[in-house]
Amino acid sequence: MGVTDPAGAARGYRPSATMPFGAEFRRQASRRRTQLALGFMVLLPLIILVAFQFNSGGDDDNGNNEFASLVDLATSGGLNFTLFSIFVSASFLLVVVVALFCGDTVASEASWGSLRYLLAIPVPRARLLTVKLVVALAYSGLALLLLAGTALAAGTLRYGWSPLRSTVAAELEPGEGLLRLLAVLGYLAVVLLAVAGLAFLLSVITDAALGAVGGAVLLWILSSILDQITALGALRDFLPTHFSTAWLGLLSTPVQTDDVVRGCISAISYATLFWGLAFWRFTRKDITS
Repeated sequence: MGVTDPAGAARGYRPSATMPFGAEFRRQASRRRTQLALGFMVLLPLIILVAFQFNSGGDDDNGNNEFASLVDLATSGGLNFTLFSIFVSASFLLVVVVALFCGDTVASEASWGSLRYLLAIPVPRARLLTVKLVVALAYSGLALLLLAGTALAAGTLRYGWSPLRSTVAAELEPGEGLLRLLAVLGYLAVVLLAVAGLAFLLSVITDAALGAVGGAVLLWILSSILDQITALGALRDFLPTHFSTAWLGLLSTPVQTDDVVRGCISAISYATLFWGLAFWRFTRKDITS
C-alpha cells in the first residue's frame, strides 16, 4: 500500500495548507513583544493627554514658542490631537515598531533553534517567508491604527469634535479633516514598507533578532541624516527617507500630491527590492539553526 503520491510527497500533503496565516497570527499575538508594542501604541496617546493636563503653559522663551503653538493646536480638537500624536511618532517610534515586527519574525525563530524544525514539517521556504511577512505587516498596520484610533477617541472625548487645523493649511471641516487624516495614515503605511522590507531582509540574513531590528533602525536614521546634507543634491531623492514627510502636503489647501506620489513609488520600490533579496537569500541558504 503506497503512502506517497507520484511526486514523492506523503499522501494528503498540501504545501499550501502548511503554516496557516491564522495560526501564525495567534502565535505572534501570544508573544510578549507583540503585546508590549501594541499596548504602547494605545498607551502613548494617553500619556500625551495626561502630559497636556499638567502643562502649565508657562515659559515661552528659549525657542518654546513653536512647540507651544503645536500644543495649542493639539488641544483644539480630537482630530488635531490625533495629528499631533502621529507627528511625534512618525519619525522614530513607528519606525522602531515596524522594524520590531518585521525584523524579529525570522531571526527569532533561528535564534530559538526552531526554524529548521518548521522547515522539516515540511513548510516550503517561500510559504514560510510569505506567512511570516504578511503577519508582520498585519501587526505593523494594526499598531498604526491603534495609535491613531486611541488618539482620536481620547482626543475627541477630551477636546471635542472640531475642525482640523494645521500650520500648513486653513481649517478643514471635521468630515474632510477625517478623510485627510486617513490619507496621512495610508501614506505613512506605504512609507513604512521600506522599513519593513529592510528589517525583513536583515532578519533573513542574521540569526540575531536584535541585530535585524537595530540594523534597520540605524540605517533609517543614517538615511535621515544624509537627507539633511544639501551638498548631496539630487542624490537625496534616492534616499528612502527623502519623502518621509511628504504627508504634510495632504494637509495643505489645495492638496499637494507630487511628493506623495514620488514617496509611494520610492517606498514600494525599496520594499520590493528588499523583499526580493530576502526571498532569494532564504531559499538558497543552509538552515543550521
